[in-house]
Amino acid sequence: MACLDKCHCSVDNRRHSSILYNILKNEEHKESHNSKPRKEDHTGGYEQVCSCGSQKKVSLKSPQVTCKAASAVLVKTLRFVKNVPCFQELPLDEQLVLVRSCWAPLLVLGLAQDKVDFETIETSEPSMLQRILTNREEGERKQLQGQQEPLVGSHQQQHKLTQLPSAAEIRWIKEFLDKCWSLDISTKEYAYLKGIVLFNPDLPGLHCIQYIQGLQQEAQQALNEHVKMIHRWDQTRFTKLIIVLSLLRSINANAVAELFFRPIIGSVNMDDMLLEMLGAKM
Repeated sequence: MACLDKCHCSVDNRRHSSILYNILKNEEHKESHNSKPRKEDHTGGYEQVCSCGSQKKVSLKSPQVTCKAASAVLVKTLRFVKNVPCFQELPLDEQLVLVRSCWAPLLVLGLAQDKVDFETIETSEPSMLQRILTNREEGERKQLQGQQEPLVGSHQQQHKLTQLPSAAEIRWIKEFLDKCWSLDISTKEYAYLKGIVLFNPDLPGLHCIQYIQGLQQEAQQALNEHVKMIHRWDQTRFTKLIIVLSLLRSINANAVAELFFRPIIGSVNMDDMLLEMLGAKM
């Protein structure tokens, strides 16, 4: 696919106004260390995780390191998207629809490509009784201080707790990364996979549907031809890559935002941040 082959994620020295650029501008760009995927068990499958803790809330074990790496991947991902000539030819509103829908899958693909691994820890939440008592005490304290605060108490604290990603949501991301690493996907294969994800004609609000559908089909065809040329002995590789790509449908964009960006940016509207980054010079 010519428009993807011409894209390069080179880093320039120009100043950027985006939130993420400001976070990263004083940091040296270091290559992410290669992380080995989780070991397979004796049956050849991946280690099974008990589902009893699937709904428990989790957070990053090393948020400063992981969030910085994820932020760098997001910057690189948006740079890749903007440098695709086919994408630049679309109207701005069409570009925004595509990016809003695919930024999280593209980010996770970028994490896989850059070998960004991470660990999470369970985050204990207060019981319902503890929340009620804490909220009431907080409300009474603020009323005594002359503040007109309803007794329902700290709504922001409840919102923060309920927005934390669950262990099940993060397990999908980890399993996707492991699958990608087990296939040892090349740079060119990642580029074509990103093109397939980016040009999604099934999104509501699109008008250039046939054009976008043609671009997605072109990316799929280019990937297939590349795989046949490079991996002639493995006739199932193309199918394996498409199956791995389908795992992205189970990844929750809100969970990705909460896990990788809330610890360093706080409560931020991803749509606003993506719009800002699309408008920044890269």
